[in-house]
Amino acid sequence: MKDLWVEKYRPKTLDGYVFVDSHMKDQVASWIKSGTIPHLMFHGGPGTGKTTLARMLINELGVDDYDVMTANGSKEARKVEWIDKLISFCQTMPYGSFKVVLIDEADYMNPVSVQPALRNLMEEYSQSVRFILTCNYPNKILPPIHSRCQTLQIAKADHTEFTARVATVLVTEGVEFDLDTLDSYVKATYPDLRKCLNLVQQNSQGGSLRKPSDGDGAVGDWRLDAVDLFKAGKIKEARTLICSQAAAEDMDGMYRWMYDNLDIWGKTPEQQDEAIVIIRKGLVNVPLVADQEINLSATLVELTQIA
Repeated sequence: MKDLWVEKYRPKTLDGYVFVDSHMKDQVASWIKSGTIPHLMFHGGPGTGKTTLARMLINELGVDDYDVMTANGSKEARKVEWIDKLISFCQTMPYGSFKVVLIDEADYMNPVSVQPALRNLMEEYSQSVRFILTCNYPNKILPPIHSRCQTLQIAKADHTEFTARVATVLVTEGVEFDLDTLDSYVKATYPDLRKCLNLVQQNSQGGSLRKPSDGDGAVGDWRLDAVDLFKAGKIKEARTLICSQAAAEDMDGMYRWMYDNLDIWGKTPEQQDEAIVIIRKGLVNVPLVADQEINLSATLVELTQIA
């Protein structure tokens, strides 16, 4: 594991980045051609390429390293003291045409202190500083910041494209794999490409991609084991595993995972439509029930009865 595959295969140019939306690619290309960008906000699910797109833009625009400030909204940029450091950065003249402030996980910035201050700075230093915000939940960012940014939603790749990207990395690295094993990793992590690449790298040290169920030290995720149990027809065991491992505070993510992998519950469009209704019902019940495990278990029972 000399190099992290996530970083090694992170695209740095416009041609290397895979756009789901051709209109978005045209928009990004126009910014690169003009040599400048507005304030930007990229939002979408984890691992869908928000930070990669931001870094690619900075690279393609030729922004000097000294003109780039990066911060994390869930860490240093969450504290109001960080604003003083940001002001000092904005006040100095850029080496190039403009400076860039890249804030990852901007939806975790304090909405009472940091976000209002940021709103004013974005306006005050708009001639020499551009802000790029990435977030999972844009509704947690104040409307005045939204109004100062051009917003792009980074859509997830479909299962086929997602699988192809991971397979390309494995082939490039000379790792042998079978499609069924790769499919298990994809189902466990989709649409988080970053997580999938990390898991397959951890489990490819012997020159081949190990199955999640291998007992020879394979690094796993409980979702991997659950997918393998479903594939083996061990429905009750899979349901028990999911209910024992899913955290109460991550129920929204759990239902999202079930929705992102509809082919686990049914192969036909009609079966998958039925699964969506069941998942919706379970999700609606999340804030209403006292015991989340029972609600999740009941949802899984209904889903596994579809086929």
